[in-house]
Amino acid sequence: MSEFFLHSFNTLSHGLIGYAVPFLFVLTIVVFFHELGHFLVARWAGVKVLTFSLGFGPELVGFNDRHGTRWRISAVPLGGYVKFFGDDSEASTTSAEALVNMTEEERAGSFHHKKVGPRAAIVAAGPIANFILAVVIFATLFTFFGKPNMSARVDGVEVGSAAEAAGFQIGDVVTAIDHQPIETFSDMQWIVSGHPGQQLAFTVKRGNTTVELHGTPQLKEVKDGFGNAHRLGILGISRKSLPDDVVTEPVDPATAVWLGVKETWLVIDQTLTYVGRIFTGREPADQIGGPIGIAKISGQVATLGLVPLIRLAALLSVSIGLLNLFPVPLLDGGHLLFYAVEAIRGRPLSDRAQEVGFRIGVGLVLMLMVFATYNDILHLAAS
Repeated sequence: MSEFFLHSFNTLSHGLIGYAVPFLFVLTIVVFFHELGHFLVARWAGVKVLTFSLGFGPELVGFNDRHGTRWRISAVPLGGYVKFFGDDSEASTTSAEALVNMTEEERAGSFHHKKVGPRAAIVAAGPIANFILAVVIFATLFTFFGKPNMSARVDGVEVGSAAEAAGFQIGDVVTAIDHQPIETFSDMQWIVSGHPGQQLAFTVKRGNTTVELHGTPQLKEVKDGFGNAHRLGILGISRKSLPDDVVTEPVDPATAVWLGVKETWLVIDQTLTYVGRIFTGREPADQIGGPIGIAKISGQVATLGLVPLIRLAALLSVSIGLLNLFPVPLLDGGHLLFYAVEAIRGRPLSDRAQEVGFRIGVGLVLMLMVFATYNDILHLAAS
């Protein structure tokens, strides 16, 4: 047992040294835009912003802008926060006594004295900014590098696979899945990989006719180019990458934005499908990763170049946006839940109820972080 933990520690130490720079690069981009969303909408709503921090803990460097906001980089680079006037902490908790004793001028710039609509907009702006960032990154990549286009043609059917059971034949071309148009083989892979155990309807062009086949991707463990194991839905179809088949199509900016939206939605759909499978007991949660896992992946992707690393930032941005929308107190989604209750009741929850919810949220987030870190260490030890 001691040898296992020694090996895990050595692997972890070596990995963190090599992965720190790309990890911080990716995380800083995502966190900055998340907090910028909060910041911009708060300014629009007339809320005074005291602090915009990248990281937590002691300040390393910072400056004050002309509006009195302290922009700072802090010592612990694992996140960030925006602190509003009236906040008692970085988590936007407050003191009831301090709110009561504010002057009218102070109330005008206080986050907690705004109506529920502006407060909800400020909180929601962070995750929304993450989704917008992902769309912008994907759209930029499509604009400058074009769209790879390789039709979803079936060049091979694995014996005993879900594809064989569904009746796929060599030469078939998949044009839609569950009535969603499919343009490339990659489109089909995205959908199939994210829906293991779920029956899908495939619209297939076979010669001069169109047929509909029904297949259920099988959950299998596959390894990527870095040796990382992933459990994905596998249909059992192969595609030969012939030189004449691979075409990169230039796209105009408007089309690039639409493709960016589509790519972002595919990531959201795949993530929510996985989370749903965890809660229904159809999928173990050992694929959930934390900062160590993200650092490892960032370092690996960085070896492929800057463009893949920026694409990873888009994927991470979507994940952080979704995570923050979960209705857990402490996260943005928890605040939005409280505001929804306030809008329905016509008054906010009591301070006691909010305090209990906050403590529950802290506990859940800490448990998730511990669990994710445990998974990360196991994956590092196995690699």
